[in-house]
Amino acid sequence: MSIEIPQSTAEGPQFVDVAANLQVVQQHIESAARNAERRAEEVNLIAVSKTHDAGRIVPALVAGHRVFGENRVQEAAEKWPALRDSYADVELHLIGPLQTNKVKSAIALFDVIQTVDRPKLARVLAEEMARSGLQRECFVEVNIGEEPQKAGILPKEANAFISECRERYQLPVQGVMCIPPFDQEPSPYFALLAKIAERNALPAVSMGMSSDYETAVAFGATHVRVGTAIFGPRQTYRRVSDE
Repeated sequence: MSIEIPQSTAEGPQFVDVAANLQVVQQHIESAARNAERRAEEVNLIAVSKTHDAGRIVPALVAGHRVFGENRVQEAAEKWPALRDSYADVELHLIGPLQTNKVKSAIALFDVIQTVDRPKLARVLAEEMARSGLQRECFVEVNIGEEPQKAGILPKEANAFISECRERYQLPVQGVMCIPPFDQEPSPYFALLAKIAERNALPAVSMGMSSDYETAVAFGATHVRVGTAIFGPRQTYRRVSDE
């Protein structure tokens, strides 16, 4: 596959050394894990490639990275099938909101759905997995700061919802995820999410982004979602149909 790597973007610097940035982030994760007396192998780095085109993603793939996150089903559907023709071992996480009418496409495209946030979505996901025969790991999204503008189950309702997903819908729930309030110290929120995971015997805790992933590692994150620190400022993604 031959893809031109863009030398400029609508926003941000003319050149971003994605491979070098990826190495720096991985080194920071290793250091944070060591300081927390954890093994770096316990932390999965999800390179968040939302808004970035294939040319920006390829250097990370060439460098050997294989775990990526996308926010939108349609955007991912336009980028990743072609990339997977050359890199079949990619693991793709949906980390943005999922509408029920996009569930069929999401199940076909993503390996992990991190944003299960309501009973209707849990039901539709379970039905589509049964219909398609494709089992996808699921994370329950927790509105850890109880912010009205954000999706997610409230912390006080998380235990019951996780049980409902497992017992009523038979969803393969493996973890929880959150986005803490951006203007507050994230540590208490990370600690709370880790406790929710522990109470429910869930092995995966997805928390921490470019600005706070090292803190998240210290509080037990098994998955960190890092975009800007790897790929640079967000691009204005152009759909294939717009080109």
